[in-house]
Amino acid sequence: MIIDWFTVVAQVINFLILVWLLKHFLYKPILQAIATREQRIAAELAEANSTKLAAQQQRDEFAQKNEAFDQARTEMMNKAMDEAKVERQRFIDTARMETATLRSQWQEALRNEHQNLNAEITHRTQDEVFAIARKVLGDLAGETLEARMVALFVQRLQQLDEEERAPLLSAFKATSSVALVRTAYPLSAEQHTVIEAAVNAIFGLTQRLQFEVVPTIVSGIELSANGQKLAWSITEYLGALEKSVGELLHEQLKTVPVANEKSNDEH
Repeated sequence: MIIDWFTVVAQVINFLILVWLLKHFLYKPILQAIATREQRIAAELAEANSTKLAAQQQRDEFAQKNEAFDQARTEMMNKAMDEAKVERQRFIDTARMETATLRSQWQEALRNEHQNLNAEITHRTQDEVFAIARKVLGDLAGETLEARMVALFVQRLQQLDEEERAPLLSAFKATSSVALVRTAYPLSAEQHTVIEAAVNAIFGLTQRLQFEVVPTIVSGIELSANGQKLAWSITEYLGALEKSVGELLHEQLKTVPVANEKSNDEH
């Protein structure tokens, strides 16, 4: 094979020329375009990073503000709840005080009503008992009222048991004591003698009795000395009746507050 050196050299020169042309007119603009694009991309990336940093900063600021807002809201809610609790307790205390005051006033009014009702019932009962007593005493035919009272009182003295007799005897024997007989009506000298004889026989007294008229005794006789007393009178019966009626009213009125309290609890 014969090599044509001229052709080879020409092709080499053509190749070098082609390379120079490509490098000068093609690769160089492409490289410049690539460099320009890289610069633009780098600038855009830098701007994006700057924007990202700004956004991150804004997000951090927003998060801090949001956290501060949540903390302030929580503090305000806690403060409002504490104030509400204090106000609620104040309302409850005020309501309890007003309830206690109203209950006290109601109990006082009920007590007064009870006392008034008791006094009215007692007064009417006394009137009825007095009327009955007057009728019964009027039926004691054959003896005067005073004589019958004295006889019943002497009988009462004679029926004393030791438990009733002992304190009266001690009272009569006291040096400063004065044996006093009180009646609702004047007694005759004979009736004085009968009572003194009975008292001396039962208690062994040597001093004379003192007699006194007291209309409030209401048809009866009282023997007293040094704080001790023995009585037979309608007043004693009325007292027992008043006590019995009072206890009955007290038991009946005790059920009224309970019913009202239940009614209040239901409300």
